[in-house]
Amino acid sequence: MTAAAPAGPPDGYRAGDPALRRASWALFLAGVAVFALLYAPQPLLPQLATDYAVSPARATLAVSATTAALAVGLLVAGPVSERLGRTALVHASLVAASALGLLVALAPSGHGGWALLIGLRALQGLVLAGLPAVAVAYLREEVHPSAAGAATGLYIGGNALGGMLGRLLSSGLAELGGWRAAQVGVGVLGLVCAVAVWRLLPSSRRFVPADAGLRPLARRTAGVLTDPALLALYGVSLTLMGAFLAAWNAIGFRLEAPPYSLGPAVAGLMFAVYALGSVSSARGGRLADRVGRRAVVPVAVAVMGAGLLVTLAAPLWAVVVGMAVLTAGFFAAHGVASGWVAARAGLGGRATAQAASTYLFAYYVGSSLGGTAGGAAWAGGGWGAVVAVAGGCVLVALVLSALLARTRSLLPGRDDRPDRLDPAAGAS
Repeated sequence: MTAAAPAGPPDGYRAGDPALRRASWALFLAGVAVFALLYAPQPLLPQLATDYAVSPARATLAVSATTAALAVGLLVAGPVSERLGRTALVHASLVAASALGLLVALAPSGHGGWALLIGLRALQGLVLAGLPAVAVAYLREEVHPSAAGAATGLYIGGNALGGMLGRLLSSGLAELGGWRAAQVGVGVLGLVCAVAVWRLLPSSRRFVPADAGLRPLARRTAGVLTDPALLALYGVSLTLMGAFLAAWNAIGFRLEAPPYSLGPAVAGLMFAVYALGSVSSARGGRLADRVGRRAVVPVAVAVMGAGLLVTLAAPLWAVVVGMAVLTAGFFAAHGVASGWVAARAGLGGRATAQAASTYLFAYYVGSSLGGTAGGAAWAGGGWGAVVAVAGGCVLVALVLSALLARTRSLLPGRDDRPDRLDPAAGAS
């Protein structure tokens, strides 16, 4: 069962508290599981395209259908968690998604099998929504503001590491036993993480159920859709993820085509650069705690764009370096922006989990649209077309992040700088 939460300071877990370490590592492992399960098919797209005789654009549905369903699931999971709590939803989400990951491996070949595979992946996306809908809200409620940035950065780092492990494990197992063996391996990884989270995650101590009924729900929904800063953050989320998935969905096709002609396992090593995302998200969170989120987000977006431009070079080493820089910039921007949403909503008296869910809804809509657009761009115009699509998204995100620096602080007389009493002011 979930670890009982020990008595602690009423204003949240602080640095050095054993419960903070357990909560941080539990959500780190939950992030590993969710993103491993979510993106396991990405390095398998060329194999799926061949096995099911579908185009690259249709093959990307193995990822895009899942992220689209996850986006829809967030619209339900966020409000549900405001009424029923956080931790039970996390546990149910991890177990169900891992089991569905194992079932995907059983989808038969042929046209009907492809439809079943996409259906199972969509259902997996729906149940995966339980964790991202509540993780940042849980941290906002249970962790003292002085430790919130680092804890959120560690959680986002788990997302990055999960994305890397899922893709590396998937590509390696695919080389040995095909894409079905890869799906089984990642499903087992998800179950192992689910058990660890069940043992580690402290129960909520500071959660207060929201009022029931449609009218309070409508009021909470309006609250998270009327703040200009929150709206800009949702736009940053959508465009950054669109650019990120456009590049990463297409890179496998590029590496397995001439002049590189790499096999799945070697091409899959590219995903090792996700380790940089784990580091950059944690460091970005700590930097935002010191200097403010308004200063960090646009710089991280610009770094992502610079990495994308480097990938236009032909040498393989340049492609790897460019994708590494793109990944580091993306996770730094996303880690800071996601924490900003929760803190801004909390300071403004808005529903924290619902604001976080709306941010992630935009995130996964961007993933679905960008991922499919990346496959279509590759098929239609090669890597240059992919960079054009992704680069347009990055440019919009850069404009939005610059506008965020001009939004009004919710703390009168204060700029976007945290202090010891309320580092969440950095999110204002």
